[in-house]
Amino acid sequence: MLHTTKMTHTTSNKYPLHHLVTNRKSIRAFSEKSVDDDTLVSIFEAARWAPSSFNEQPWRFIITRKSDSSAFEKMLGLLDQSNRIWAQYSAVLIMPVAKTHISKTGTGNRHAFHDVGMAVGNLTLQATAAGLYLHQMGGFSIQGAIEQFDIPAGFEPVSIIAMGYRGDPALLPVHLQEKEKQPANRIPLDQLIYSNTFGEVFDGIQTKQA
Repeated sequence: MLHTTKMTHTTSNKYPLHHLVTNRKSIRAFSEKSVDDDTLVSIFEAARWAPSSFNEQPWRFIITRKSDSSAFEKMLGLLDQSNRIWAQYSAVLIMPVAKTHISKTGTGNRHAFHDVGMAVGNLTLQATAAGLYLHQMGGFSIQGAIEQFDIPAGFEPVSIIAMGYRGDPALLPVHLQEKEKQPANRIPLDQLIYSNTFGEVFDGIQTKQA
């Protein structure tokens, strides 16, 4: 089992960022410590207040806790084997679900997945403030999720998120221990934001880096 260990993580960046951003990391080494009800509800309250197109709020969340082994194992079983190896140690597995149509018109909502991402962003920052870590996974059976969790038509599973407190990486398989040690990396900012037209480097970055 993975046990709690005191570790810190910060990103390396050239610009000042809030510590909730720099301390966030998608870990694989979780402890067996459970997440109490108040903390869990607070995290999802943060998600509830995310912005969305037409205030549609197209996010739903299915929560399974390790203390409820039947539901937890059912969601765990949807994951690819490479994810199950470590996700089994998390305290909570969460499945965000997107409502894919607009309530008033019944037409498709092309912003649904974007807005679910906004809600998960809020959730992630609130979880980080509570000392928790999340690891989001796309490697899971969508059809299995629909069938096993009775997800109705008009709703689509987006991901599965492992959440919990940080554990000891030394108790992971060796190849995963190495991944835990690797520093976070991102595409350089000058390749991500543009001025006025696609591909034209944002001049504010050039000023900052000069």
